[in-house]
Amino acid sequence: MKRKTRHALLIVVTTLCSIMGVMTALAIGSAGETLDSAKVQTSSRPALTVTVTTLQPAMLPIRVRAHGNIMAWQEASIGTEADGLRLAEVNVNVGDLVRRGQVLAVFASDTVAAELAQSRAASAEARATLAEAAANARRARALQDGGALSAQQVQQYVTAERRAQARLNASRAVERVQRLRLAQTRVLAPDDGVISARSATVGAVLPAGEELFRLIRNARLEWRAEVAAAELVKLKPGQLARVTLASGAPVEGTLRQVAPIVDMQTRNGLVFVDLPADGAARAGMFAQGDFELGVARLLTLPQSAVLQRDGFSYVWQVGAASRVIQKRVTVGPRAGERIAISGGIDATAQVVVAGVGFLSDGDQVRVVQEPPAVDPARAASASGSVVVSEASRSAP
Repeated sequence: MKRKTRHALLIVVTTLCSIMGVMTALAIGSAGETLDSAKVQTSSRPALTVTVTTLQPAMLPIRVRAHGNIMAWQEASIGTEADGLRLAEVNVNVGDLVRRGQVLAVFASDTVAAELAQSRAASAEARATLAEAAANARRARALQDGGALSAQQVQQYVTAERRAQARLNASRAVERVQRLRLAQTRVLAPDDGVISARSATVGAVLPAGEELFRLIRNARLEWRAEVAAAELVKLKPGQLARVTLASGAPVEGTLRQVAPIVDMQTRNGLVFVDLPADGAARAGMFAQGDFELGVARLLTLPQSAVLQRDGFSYVWQVGAASRVIQKRVTVGPRAGERIAISGGIDATAQVVVAGVGFLSDGDQVRVVQEPPAVDPARAASASGSVVVSEASRSAP
């Protein structure tokens, strides 16, 4: 009985193995057919038709781009020197143009005027005392020669005269202090300019040193532009800066100074550009702009040939067997429809002009024609704004 059971199991196992072998053979055959079909499809994929060009020279105006904040050239803090006085008048508001010496605010002067009158009276009394002491000293000196007064008595009169003179000097000093306090009740503009901030409130009793106003001296503004460290050496005082405000309004300025240090965090340096006082710029605005550097002869490509991806610039170079190779390049100034290429490919390399977004590395292409060479003078005249200081990444 056991022998029959083992024989039956052996037959079942043999049958299952045969079935699995047949299924495996069928699967392998199907996979082979699929691979053959894919190869046929790949080999039958048509080549893309592209237009190519090479690097062409062009005369391009060069500019350095920068960004930064518009700030006051110099801002003065105007405060009170009087201590413990009530603010009686405020004559200006934010945005008002003021002249040097103009009265901006007035403190109540009743207390100071009374103290000044008291010091004047004390000075008058001191002068009278001095006059009397001086007369006594003169008489004492006259009587000393006749022996009517001793030397000690004469010295006492002379000392009294000196004390009276000292009291008069002290009274006059107090009077000058009170006159100064009275003058300090009127807050004057230290220079021509525009009021940029006001914290003065009528009726407030303020301590000495409290800020009342802030003044932009001469209403002068400056653009504090941040420039990449590598571009700082190209900038010199006197160069023209074309600034674009956040509103889009253009403003022209003149580079006044280049900072002697570079920020260790951003690796940017500051340059200071004087702006016209009557322009649309306002302190605190953010602005972008360009510095004019002249004209240079550079190798360029059409901007349509350059693909921007993940912060890098790429072109498609046609290589052997008409297959394209993706190349990372370093870009430079832009002018019109041209962009300068400063590294990453050879000057004689054939580069796809358009449709670069549809290509993949290794695609086979068919070249139909090459565009004519660029006229450098035409490229220069067509250039509107050229940028060289934007961070462009070089090929590895």
